Amino acid sequence: MGVMCFWNCKPKDTFTKEIAQKTIAKAWNETYPDILKQIHPPTFKDTMVLIQDTIDFRNHVNRTIENLSQHGGGTVQVGPGIFPVEGSIFLRSNIQLHLSEETELRFSPNPSDYLPVVKSRWEGTFLMNYSPLIYASDAENIAITGKGMINGQTEKIWHTWKEKQDEDKKLLRQMGNDEIPLEERNFGEGHYLRPSTIELINCKNVLLENFSVENSPFWTIHPVLSENITIRFLKVGAGTTNDDGIDPESCKNVLIENCEINTHDDCIAIKAGRDQDGWPYPPSENIIIRNNQLYTEVGSGFCIGSEMSAGVQNVFVENSELWRSGKHAFQFKSNPDRGGFIENIFMRNLNIGEVKYGFEFTTDYKGWRGNEHYTRYKDFYFQNIKIEMARDKSIEIEGRAEEPIRRVYFENCTIVRSEKLEIILEASQILFENTQINNRILPTNN
Repeated sequence: MGVMCFWNCKPKDTFTKEIAQKTIAKAWNETYPDILKQIHPPTFKDTMVLIQDTIDFRNHVNRTIENLSQHGGGTVQVGPGIFPVEGSIFLRSNIQLHLSEETELRFSPNPSDYLPVVKSRWEGTFLMNYSPLIYASDAENIAITGKGMINGQTEKIWHTWKEKQDEDKKLLRQMGNDEIPLEERNFGEGHYLRPSTIELINCKNVLLENFSVENSPFWTIHPVLSENITIRFLKVGAGTTNDDGIDPESCKNVLIENCEINTHDDCIAIKAGRDQDGWPYPPSENIIIRNNQLYTEVGSGFCIGSEMSAGVQNVFVENSELWRSGKHAFQFKSNPDRGGFIENIFMRNLNIGEVKYGFEFTTDYKGWRGNEHYTRYKDFYFQNIKIEMARDKSIEIEGRAEEPIRRVYFENCTIVRSEKLEIILEASQILFENTQINNRILPTNN
């Protein structure tokens, strides 16, 4: 067994159980309902167009969406049946794409079908890239609904690009660092940065409901710079590596509820841009995640970062289960390239099965290029959380001397079994209330 470690902790400011509980009460009783009041799923005109013909389906559906949008919008209903999709579907304002039960959109594995390039965001940096499979930009009142299936067919070719992407990844990140104009960041033919399955950029009033999605080439559901988003009753299956389930990035007023997510990588990861390229944009804020069932092979159940340079704040997670993770239950990750902040994070009533790591706060996440833009971590509140097993680490909070992690509160939290106990470095105001690891109650004040 390990030992409790408090190394290089900074002097404490005033932070007590009473202050923490007052903060928690105000957050859940006032801020949380105020956020919910700002989230409203879009509604649509009664006009409906049914598509059942599989011939030239991709062009047919895009023409139908464009025409219906120009005439005030409505619903494009597809299916039932299997529909080969030879390229991207482009959503437009005031359109609901409804996938009937027993409908499958089977997207082409041919990369050239996703050209010409479009504006996208790849691991937190903007670029011109292969179009996501379903894409919208600058749209309002859009939805994907119904009990159909979206199949990215990643196993056909996209999975091989992971081994080819390193040079493009380095080039793109340097372009973001050097503030190269977007039009010069062209990563189409001859490059290997995989597209997301669903990416919505600068959109308002979004509903994603009831459908299933699997075999994603990259991040599965990726709203960017978008607002008023409802994501509910989805079934997200695994794709290739980096197949994060749901990644809201620089988004505001987001509700993710009643979803089943089973991925190789992070189930739900909140993002906000990478390094210099992320700083000019808004933070991710006012995000509610509740009543979800999660499972991941090598990722985190709940994650913030590492692309979080514009900041992340006002996140509420509750009443969910993570059955298993090959890595983290909860991970908050950054490095001194990022800057930004992570603060006002509230999590409660969560059941976790077997994971490798329980709670991890890291400020030296991989890929650091030597900058000194330190991330501020402050105000994290965990209540009523049970982890059956954290095989490697239970609680690890590692700040930096330049920017210690501050104000982290655990109440009624239990890690039933763990080989290594808590490690706390360069941090202050870490409080435990009725919290235990391996049946050992942690000291209340630290």
